[in-house]
Amino acid sequence: MPVTDTAQRHQAILELARATQRVTVEELAPRFGVSVQTIRKDLNTLCEQRLLSRVHGGATLPSGVENLEYEARRRIAAAEKEAIGRAAAALIPNDTSLFINIGTTTEAVSQALLDHSGLLIVTNNINVANRMRVYPRFEVVIAGGVVRPSDGGIVGEAAAGFFSQFKVDYAVIGASALDEDGTLLDYDYREVKVAQAIIANARHVILVADESKFSRSAPVRIARLEQVDTFVTDRCNNEIRTHCAAAGVTLVETAAGA
Repeated sequence: MPVTDTAQRHQAILELARATQRVTVEELAPRFGVSVQTIRKDLNTLCEQRLLSRVHGGATLPSGVENLEYEARRRIAAAEKEAIGRAAAALIPNDTSLFINIGTTTEAVSQALLDHSGLLIVTNNINVANRMRVYPRFEVVIAGGVVRPSDGGIVGEAAAGFFSQFKVDYAVIGASALDEDGTLLDYDYREVKVAQAIIANARHVILVADESKFSRSAPVRIARLEQVDTFVTDRCNNEIRTHCAAAGVTLVETAAGA
């Protein structure tokens, strides 16, 4: 099936390049159901952004690609993530406690929370901690553990154990992929351990993810959709909408009716 959304195609090309180290125009065009001219334009754009390096017939990963890829993820579906962040933040009252996990969409929630007051924020996301620590109306607690160089996420058993010391009012989590059977998935098993501890120790779990996560896959299971209380997305497909209804998960679609 053709992938006509440019941002989704760019994301998928980056993920394939990371897995294989090299991508070619000849393999990408049929894979995404678009012309070779479209793929050449995609690769040129990604190379101009320094996310890939152009070689004859395709592109390869540049050095330091993990950090660059994280910056690229911030830009992909940025408007959708901003809207999701505002909608999720609106669900969280002042004078409450919450977990904020790793991810570009969870970071969008933290940005939208800057108008709040009286929050106790427990996070394993260095970017979130740096953003919110400068405001005296917030108390920020950061987990200990292994710092992942690609995105500043703190992962591993130590971080998971850290979250188990708390019982907070809300948790804001993301996922790398959301399977049509309602399974939340990620790539790093160390991050998954932390996410599972976050889910287990929050009274209300808010999942935030844009619609591109419905067409992606990842190997490590985080949880089931029924372990979430509220799911905030831009647009939802029918399979996930059915799962939410059956599990009693509140679904918030920021682009509904758009």
